[in-house]
Amino acid sequence: MNKPLKHPTALSRRQVMIGAAGLSFAFALPGRAGASALAAARSGKALSPWVSIASDGTIMIMSAATEMGQGSMTSLPLVLAEELDADWSKVKIVTAPAVEAIYGNPGFQGMMYTAGSNAVTSYYGPLRIFGAQVRRVLLDNAAKTLGVPVDELTTEPSLVVHSKSGRRLSYGEIAATAEVPAKAPEIKPDQLKKAKDFRLITKDVMRVELPGKVNGTARYSIDLHVPNMLYGTVLRAPVEGSVPDKIDEAKAKAIAGVVRIVRLPYGVGTLAETPWAAFEARRALTQSVTWTRTGTAWGFDSDKGIERFAADAKNPARMSTEWSRIGDPRAQMPKAASTLEAEYRCDYAYHAQMEPLNAIASVSPAGDAVEIWAGTQSQTTATEAPAKILGISKDKVKLHDMLMGGGFGRRGNRDVDFIIDAVLMSKEAGRPVKVMWTREDDFANGRFRPISAHALKAGFDPSGKLSTWQHRIAVDRVGAYMDPVRYQAAGGKDFIAMLGADLKGYDVPHQLVEQLYRDTGVRTNPLRGISFIANRFATESFVDEIARKRGIDPVAYHLDLLKGTPRAIKVVERVVQMAEWGKKREGRALGFAYLDYSGSQVAGIAEISLNRTNGEIKVHNFWCTIDCGVAVQPDNVVAQQESSIVYGLGVALTEVITIKNGAVEQSNFYDYHVPRMKDVPAMHIEVIQTDNHPTGAGQMATPLVAPAIAGAVAELTGVRLRHTPFTPDRVKKALG
Repeated sequence: MNKPLKHPTALSRRQVMIGAAGLSFAFALPGRAGASALAAARSGKALSPWVSIASDGTIMIMSAATEMGQGSMTSLPLVLAEELDADWSKVKIVTAPAVEAIYGNPGFQGMMYTAGSNAVTSYYGPLRIFGAQVRRVLLDNAAKTLGVPVDELTTEPSLVVHSKSGRRLSYGEIAATAEVPAKAPEIKPDQLKKAKDFRLITKDVMRVELPGKVNGTARYSIDLHVPNMLYGTVLRAPVEGSVPDKIDEAKAKAIAGVVRIVRLPYGVGTLAETPWAAFEARRALTQSVTWTRTGTAWGFDSDKGIERFAADAKNPARMSTEWSRIGDPRAQMPKAASTLEAEYRCDYAYHAQMEPLNAIASVSPAGDAVEIWAGTQSQTTATEAPAKILGISKDKVKLHDMLMGGGFGRRGNRDVDFIIDAVLMSKEAGRPVKVMWTREDDFANGRFRPISAHALKAGFDPSGKLSTWQHRIAVDRVGAYMDPVRYQAAGGKDFIAMLGADLKGYDVPHQLVEQLYRDTGVRTNPLRGISFIANRFATESFVDEIARKRGIDPVAYHLDLLKGTPRAIKVVERVVQMAEWGKKREGRALGFAYLDYSGSQVAGIAEISLNRTNGEIKVHNFWCTIDCGVAVQPDNVVAQQESSIVYGLGVALTEVITIKNGAVEQSNFYDYHVPRMKDVPAMHIEVIQTDNHPTGAGQMATPLVAPAIAGAVAELTGVRLRHTPFTPDRVKKALG
């Protein structure tokens, strides 16, 4: 029998807990509910604070963002530790519990959600202030202990120093007797450290989770086993929206080790004593379950669908809605001295995260509480969704947020289907259940980057200057499916599908971007790089195409368009120097792309060769520069660009999901081709460190890859590739 789940007890009125072990601070982030209000709302339950300082000097810092290989478990605590002036060797990182009122992401309306390269950007300011507040509390206590004015004190890593007397107090010594004010000290921005004084930020600090990943001690939810646990798998409908009609359980139940077959609202689950028995039972069910023909995806064919999308994008009579507008493009385009039009297309793509989806759930015998072990990008959704399904309050859901073997958007806001599997089957079994998806499960039931078709038109004034820009995007809906509440709140604007469509930073006085949403019924989701991948492929390819049509060097053309954006010019000029842009290569060519990704300035150059016989493109080198403001961990920023480039290579060259009659055709990596080691080019990355507020770094280079490759192919052959991925067959067809 499962033991009742234990939950923490209440915060004090002073938002702190003081004990023999030292001090704990729990000041809420700006804009979040105060801890005292939270304690009342949660009926006196205790919450873990941001920082605890033990009398032995150990500093425990909570990590609110999910760690999925991007380094947030290190970078966020590092920001706080910098202002705290902590000795990093004494810092221990603890995963924060799912308590939005304290740990919520300011960039996602207070949800605990890690996505969009948003974590450092959103938490940076609040965590610096909070670290400075804790440091001030330590200084005030040290001043009382030493009997000196607080203005005479300074700090060194984990030490308060009174230089006049030479006396020093460690943070641990202060914590043993310190008093904490009821209200956090006020810290003004000018009281924060100057960049020149940073000891941790902007330095190369090893990611805290890496040693465990290297030596094998890191633990993911797929590694865990809890007492009395069963294993579960789920057979889902081949087409989204269908449900089980008839189920013949006989063959599945006859398999040794199978405990139960469970009808679910969206499929059929198998429960067994071993994972192999559960998998075998699920295979047995494949031929013995029939499905309803519900759901709009029945009959949908992605090859035909993309043709319809393209026709709609090109047809101005097809109704669209305005995504963004600058100037008066509708009036100015007919007045243009000349125009140029082009079309681009992008296919469905799969996240291909390394660790299969999995979760463990243990529903209490009474069904009034649940404990969950899973890796998720959204702790908020991973607790709210099970609570809703079980009909219990959210505080009765205890989440153990585990490391993830890749997320890329698949374990995002709405994507807790694998957790729901475990919760429903644990409730049915009356025992803990570990659900594991196979790779085939994840392909068949994936949530994909949407297909899109792009119709672009450029208008030029009599001098040849690009004066007017129109971009119509027909795209499979994402926001309406993934997050209908926020989609409606945004007035029907699908941010997940349309981000990156604007010509941000470019000197084009009249611009119009229109959205044509199409609902195929296929499961869609953001994928690493979100919609920047497709939208910037189209816009950057078109800018490159305009330059070549007008006989202008593409880099020079970009620089002219970016003349009012000095940070952009710097990353462009530097990457051009790195790649020796003007140098001719025998049998090879270079292609260029730039983007402003949520404030991060990124530029890339690809060097490619092309086998005209078989249509294969080989990328030999990729140069990239990035200005993401303050680079908290520069070496990790480099690593993330390298990872982003590899991801971009797959989406640009080989990765494609096709749908026939509503069902996914691919099933594993033998028919969905991700880059292998032999496909990875030499990568040359440079971080341009600036004092600007940090912007994202986790996926910024991914959208550069396809347009840079397309530009290089155009340079080498004079042929423009218009449809990603650039598979050999498509390349050969384009070459004629």
